[in-house]
Amino acid sequence: MITSLFRKSTPLNYSLVFLLVLFFFFTYEFHVAETTKIPLSLLSKIGFLCLVLATLFTANFITVKNGLSKDSAYPIVFTLFFMLFTPSIFNNINLLIANLFVLLAIRRLLSLQTLKFTKEKIFDASLWVFVASLFHFWAILFIILVFLSIIANAARDYRNWFLPFIAFFGVLALYLMFSLLVGESMSAKYFDEITTNFNLQYFVNNYQNIAFSMYAAIALFFFVTLVFSLSNRPLILHSAYIKTIFSFLIGIGVFLISPCKTNDLLIFTFVPLSIMATGHIEMSRSKLKQELVLLIFIGCSCFAYFSQL
Repeated sequence: MITSLFRKSTPLNYSLVFLLVLFFFFTYEFHVAETTKIPLSLLSKIGFLCLVLATLFTANFITVKNGLSKDSAYPIVFTLFFMLFTPSIFNNINLLIANLFVLLAIRRLLSLQTLKFTKEKIFDASLWVFVASLFHFWAILFIILVFLSIIANAARDYRNWFLPFIAFFGVLALYLMFSLLVGESMSAKYFDEITTNFNLQYFVNNYQNIAFSMYAAIALFFFVTLVFSLSNRPLILHSAYIKTIFSFLIGIGVFLISPCKTNDLLIFTFVPLSIMATGHIEMSRSKLKQELVLLIFIGCSCFAYFSQL
């Protein structure tokens, strides 16, 4: 029943997802305002909500546009429910913005397989990655995906290898110029973030620990099923799926290496995982299996969400 509801992307599906976003988002925001005694700033909350919606619809665009979904609503649904494992992400503007720019980069890299406007896509992807690093420095690791994509799709033209460096110096020059206008403290703050922390003992309470454990188990399930079923998928999609796998692994790397560790850092893995989960649901021929997987996933994400309120 649940799988039938989201199998096709229709206005009804999108309306339902939009209502779910509003419910989960404002439930968390009112809870935060109630517990911290800080009144809601409506304008800022609308900004956060717009970033969440932009993330969801960018995830859907990436998946459907590159043929990784059969035009279903699953990408949006999975991305939303992955967010519920760490509801504090709704208030983390830096990570929301950084992740959105990373998604814009991934969008350009996945479309490289068409071999059209190759240089523009490589430059744009590099630019978005470096802009993302301004909001969370270790998002810069996604530049690895840019070079992997060059190797896979555009290695013959030596000029493609210089484009990420041009993008880097362009963003650096603009950032330093802006820092001088605003104040040197902005530049110092950016370079202060170039630190690492591999300690995973950061949980504030047991519910965060449980949410992380459930998320890790679900992520491992979808990751392993994609890896082992890759040979059964259309050959034309192999490149996109391999980039998705590397996007997920790089997202894990960002989480592991970043300082100020929180579950919010898992946001860089949400969309790659939603692509994997969508592929798993759509490829499965067993209706019962589809329903069970989706029910268990939604149940775990809702438990993680409400337990952390």
